[in-house]
Formats: sequence, C-alpha cells, structure tokens
Amino acid sequence: MKILDGIKSQRKRIFMSLFGVLISGVCVGFMKAAAFGVDPFQVLVSGLDRTIPIDFGTLYVIVNAVMLLFSLIADRRNIGIATFINLFLLGYVVDFTKGTLDSLFPAPGLALRIGFLAFGIVVLCIGSSLYMTAHLGVSTYDAVAIVMSKKWKWGKFKYVRICTDLVCVLVGGLLIYLGSGSVSEIAASIGVGTIVTAFFMGPLIEYFNEKIARPMLGETT
Repeated sequence: MKILDGIKSQRKRIFMSLFGVLISGVCVGFMKAAAFGVDPFQVLVSGLDRTIPIDFGTLYVIVNAVMLLFSLIADRRNIGIATFINLFLLGYVVDFTKGTLDSLFPAPGLALRIGFLAFGIVVLCIGSSLYMTAHLGVSTYDAVAIVMSKKWKWGKFKYVRICTDLVCVLVGGLLIYLGSGSVSEIAASIGVGTIVTAFFMGPLIEYFNEKIARPMLGETT
C-alpha cells in the first residue's frame, strides 16, 4: 500500500512539475503581449545584453549556466526535471504564446493589455508554486531565492524573492542605461508589470503554496 501511495505521489509531483512549468511559459507570453514591462530577471538579462557584446541567446544560456552552477554548489536538491524544462522548453512556449496572441490581437486596447497582465501574473505564480512545491527542480533563478531562504536562513521566501527581484531590476536598469544612455530604453523594459512582479510575485507564490500546491500533496504548512 505504501508503495502504491508513493507511486501516486510521484506521478502527482511529475504532473505538477510539468504543468506548472508549461503554464508559467504561457503566462510569460501573456505578460510580454501586455507590453507593461518584462519580469525582473528579464530586465537583468536585457541589461547584460546591452553591455556584453555577444548575441542574446548565447548570453541567456551563459547567465542560466552560472546560476545553475551556483545551485549545484549551494544546494543541488533544487536541480531536477523542472530545471531543464525551464532551460530548454520555456522559451519556446513563451514565443509561441506571444506569437499567437499577437496574431489574434494585433492591436490590443488598454483594457485587454491590463487583462493580459493580471492573468499572466496570477497564473504565473500558481504555475511557479506547483513546480516549486513538487520538489523536482526549479528554474535557476527561483533556486537563488530558495537557497537564500531555506538553506542560508536569510528570511521568509516571499521577502527574499522581493529582494532578489529588486536587485535584478536595479542592476538591469542601470546596465540598460549605461549600455544605451537612453531613459526610453529603460522604460521599454521596466514598466508597471515589472514593479508588480517584483513586489508581489514572492508573496503570491507563497500564498498559492499554502492554498493550492501543498494541499494537493497532502502537506501541511
């Protein structure tokens, strides 16, 4: 009986991990279509892209590889199937979603863009909560806040995540300015969507951990 329960639990974790990553990619596509600024990690990568003379795709892989190395050294338990799905599949899901929305809604109005943003942020947090709680790996960026919170005991995850997001926004914004010398370039990457995700994504993920993800696995908070 315990073996069967273990198999069911593992299947549930695999489903939560795969589904969580996939809907996270869809939601990032919605946020990009909303055009209210990219998420904090993307701000950082955009800033690096404007100061380091290599193509964006190669740079993105390098940045993720550095964070992957950090996770392997600090706490390799955060590395799993979801980590590599994030690395190799998430970008394609984001591009497909963004392209589909652009073709369906070539000139979305303000109300629709706000709807895209709200949907993207809330469901992204649900997806992140599902795959993080499944304990089959997290994205290389998510792993940074988890290590700081769970292993290094720097504070609750939601507060540590706010801090890491704000650091990404500040550093990325500075690099964008230094690389372009244009405030408009900063505005193109940092918008209300960036600020909302920086301050509310951590708390929302923790909320959905308690209300959805952990109860799905029969875990108590």
